[in-house]
Amino acid sequence: MDSIILYLINIIQEQYKQICYLLLFICKYIPLKQWAFDDSHSPEYQKFKVDKLPTVYTPATFDYQLYIAYIKHRYGYLIKPIKRRSESDIPKDLVCPRCGAPHDYLYKNNGAKGQFMCKVCEELFNSDNIYKHTIELRCPYCGNILVPKKERKFFRIHKCTNRKCSYYLTNKRKLPPDLKPEEKHKYKLHYIYREFTMDFFRMDLHSLPSNATGFSFKKFSPHILGLVLTYHVNLKLSTRQTSHALKEVHGIDISHTTVASYAMTAACVIKPFVDTYDYKPSNILSADETYIKKLGKKHYVWIIMDACKKSILGYQVSDNRSVGPCILAMRMAFEKFKVFPSKLLKFIADGYSAYPLAAQYIKAQKGWDFDVTQVIGLTNDDAVSTEFRWVKQVVERLNRTFKMSYRITNGYNSDEGALYGVSLWVAYYNFLRPHPHNYWKPLNEIDEFEKVGNMPAKWIILIRLGQQKILEMQKSSAVSGNTCS
Repeated sequence: MDSIILYLINIIQEQYKQICYLLLFICKYIPLKQWAFDDSHSPEYQKFKVDKLPTVYTPATFDYQLYIAYIKHRYGYLIKPIKRRSESDIPKDLVCPRCGAPHDYLYKNNGAKGQFMCKVCEELFNSDNIYKHTIELRCPYCGNILVPKKERKFFRIHKCTNRKCSYYLTNKRKLPPDLKPEEKHKYKLHYIYREFTMDFFRMDLHSLPSNATGFSFKKFSPHILGLVLTYHVNLKLSTRQTSHALKEVHGIDISHTTVASYAMTAACVIKPFVDTYDYKPSNILSADETYIKKLGKKHYVWIIMDACKKSILGYQVSDNRSVGPCILAMRMAFEKFKVFPSKLLKFIADGYSAYPLAAQYIKAQKGWDFDVTQVIGLTNDDAVSTEFRWVKQVVERLNRTFKMSYRITNGYNSDEGALYGVSLWVAYYNFLRPHPHNYWKPLNEIDEFEKVGNMPAKWIILIRLGQQKILEMQKSSAVSGNTCS
């Protein structure tokens, strides 16, 4: 019996050794975290990356006399005033901004360039010292104070100018050996931080525009409004084609300007209901941006959709491709979660740097911590693209579906027209369009639709639900206003 136990113990020990060898082999030769793309190591790709957050430094001041006494008591060393070989030109009223030491303890650190150093606390300072500010941003790699360099529409760019920073030296070593000095500006070498100057979580996403009007129907009935939306949105007819179809098929003489006015106002009323509907989203979201035309100029549509349930959760229209509208679209999508899933969320996007930058801002403002997985390229050259390519293709297919409806417009004439034109299409896509994913039924089925059997009546129900939602929002804002007062 004892021999059998010893035999089994020897087998267990041999298996343990083999497991250790295999773990050592895996750790040495197989990376546990693969790069999303092979070019991630190259300096060309560095400019599309978002650096980690800086160190927030709050300077603290103290009294130099107490510090001198402490050093003498603790170490037996007395810090004496500077013995100058020649007459000093340091101003008599100059004191150290950190410890308050007088000019007898100060000397010039870089000659006539204006920087001074304190012998007591060894602080470097100049006329614009850090103690004039409440907080300062420092580089997380070298601790150097970040210098504001550029002003953008939504943020301010801070840069670490330290030439001995480890981040700078690491990126500098990655430069091609045959690179010309005048081409060095094409690569991102220094640490960069973007400080947002706008609070995107205080902006109202559901406000009505000033030109939104009610439906008086002095000449036409609600059923004709439903017909207008059915022809214009469902059947992808332009405003002139919709006017022509109503006249030829139904004998209704309505101008194309009235069609456009009806569509605009219907979109304004339906939008709050569509944006605040409880979609019960899954934990896999996909994001992408496409372009449209407004008065012949390129604008962008940001779309974030549920990759599993196919519903559009967030969207924005902007005249630029910066991070601001990206944050608003992500905020609109994330507000659909009753409890934010944090690290359980799979957020898939392309390689554009606005998405990780927006994620960094949202984490700092709301504490919503999630990772952005970026699928780069058109082929599955890495493990990340192989695993998440299907998610990216879902939103790409959605963009093509949107473009089929957008082509009839030949572009928009205003920013509000573009936004509410897109929102009207989102309402149709989420609530009225039959999808093969849901057995050729709408993605989100509403109980009120069971009482009607035609599309114009469904549009009228959507408008009524939108009006109810607007009244709820107005009552809640009135109650909150009275509570604050």
